[in-house]
Amino acid sequence: MVTESSIAPRRRNTIERRERRQALGFITPAVLGLAVFTVLPVGLAIVMSLFDWPIFGKRAFVGFDNYVTLLTSSPDFWPALRNSAVFTLLYVPLNLIVALGLSLLLGPRIRGRAVFRVLFFIPVVTPIVASALIWRLVLQPDGLLNGMTVSLFGWELPNFLVDQNWAMLAVVAMSVWAGMGYNMLVLTAALEQVPTSVVEAAQIDGARGIRLIWQVIIPLISPAIFFAAVMTIISSMQVFAQPQLLTGGGPGTSTVPLVMFIYNTGFKFQDLGLAAAGAWILFVIIIGITALQFRAQKRWVHYEH
Repeated sequence: MVTESSIAPRRRNTIERRERRQALGFITPAVLGLAVFTVLPVGLAIVMSLFDWPIFGKRAFVGFDNYVTLLTSSPDFWPALRNSAVFTLLYVPLNLIVALGLSLLLGPRIRGRAVFRVLFFIPVVTPIVASALIWRLVLQPDGLLNGMTVSLFGWELPNFLVDQNWAMLAVVAMSVWAGMGYNMLVLTAALEQVPTSVVEAAQIDGARGIRLIWQVIIPLISPAIFFAAVMTIISSMQVFAQPQLLTGGGPGTSTVPLVMFIYNTGFKFQDLGLAAAGAWILFVIIIGITALQFRAQKRWVHYEH
């Protein structure tokens, strides 16, 4: 005899199977995309790094020779790594300082702050090609900046984009201009969460100006600063478009970062195995730096418990 109590579990199982199939249908496109465009290329890059792998021609297994070649005998690998390090050391502090300064300036008492935020965020969403074109027009010898200094002060500025001493600084300046808006929004959101009562109590105790910012506000928003620092360092180690479009890596190789070296090795010199090995070295460096940052955060990042 079929009772109502025996039908209920059967119906529940049917509903659960149907929901499981529906859920599988929804996540299948995402899983396929992840497998085809992320997992498969990563796995292939590991294999390629162990082979002499030209774009055309026969491939040969070489083990870890590509890594040894890069670290010991490649004439361009260490200069590219040094350029990436110099760019990161210049770009990350400048980006965070400018973003934090703008966030503090665009406080709740500033009229029209939403308009200013949009204006400062526009470079983030502007195509990097357009940004590079604008900066080339500003920095070249017959550009806007040199024209202003000559007409106002009679000063002839150096050719920033082909000068060995100025090219990297030009790339850093353009990158800060293009990327500061993102961190500004992150830090602005954090500043708006700072309790007013805490700030007022600090002001009553005599904290003003730089002291208030350094001893009260920055510790309160340190989780947001930590997040911005981690993401900015990762993106700076992967810089490619700015030097490629602004200086072409020149003069010489003075602005060739590691990602551009990997690109040139793989697609200009058609050595995909060496390029894959360089990519994995870059991956290890980024993971190592990020791990150090997470380890060091305990000393300066303050979370509310």
